[in-house]
Amino acid sequence: MSAAQPGGGPNPRWRVLRGTTFRLLGAAVIGALTGLAVFSLTQVTSRSLFAITGGAAGAAAVLAVQWYQRTARLTEVKVTVPQLSELTFAVNNDARQVAWQMFVETVTRVSTQPLASDQGVVREALSSMYGLFATTRETLKASRPTATVPSGQTVEYLAITMLNQALRPFLSHWHPRLQGFERAHPDGQESAWPENAACRAALREVQRDIHDYAIGFARLAGVREAEALIGVVPAPRSPGAGDGDDRASADGLPRTRS
Repeated sequence: MSAAQPGGGPNPRWRVLRGTTFRLLGAAVIGALTGLAVFSLTQVTSRSLFAITGGAAGAAAVLAVQWYQRTARLTEVKVTVPQLSELTFAVNNDARQVAWQMFVETVTRVSTQPLASDQGVVREALSSMYGLFATTRETLKASRPTATVPSGQTVEYLAITMLNQALRPFLSHWHPRLQGFERAHPDGQESAWPENAACRAALREVQRDIHDYAIGFARLAGVREAEALIGVVPAPRSPGAGDGDDRASADGLPRTRS
């Protein structure tokens, strides 16, 4: 049988035969090495055998501890999620660390700090929201996925819900509008923007949501007195609430819990 077809290409049967031969030779080599390793272990002295067995047991113990920390020590925590309801979350040490990072990010930005109608800059507030969005994604990308259980959600679910339900709709709606005004009036004052008041009202609403998410992250992280750490009492969610609900105190600082 010819190894080549009349046109000069390799014969398909020859390619199949050659591939099968290589696989058989590879399997034979691997089998021989495995048999040699097993034979060598059976010929070692009792002292060496104990050392090998101890090393294997130590490695297995480390793997078991890591698995236990990621799964067996899960704790259930109930958190009220904005736009949804009260959900049960399963957290372990890794999840608590992620939740703590998310709590710090949310409470140290404009995302949870009131912006009075006559104070602050909306552009800075939107930039802070974008920063929170980007940091949340990077935090989730850098962390290991939380072990899931049938009875509970994960900290990643809470963070992604915050991005998709609170931050993304607000930013996708208001950022292009403010950007359009800034391009049309490069030297104009933000107060001259016709939608300034409406944007600030929407900002207050999303800040209330972010505040609730921050409290949720605090609960997952095991933070006590989270409201006191945030230092801001958000205005109540009433349909007719005006700017008076978000006014700053006389010294220019946001209202804090007494």
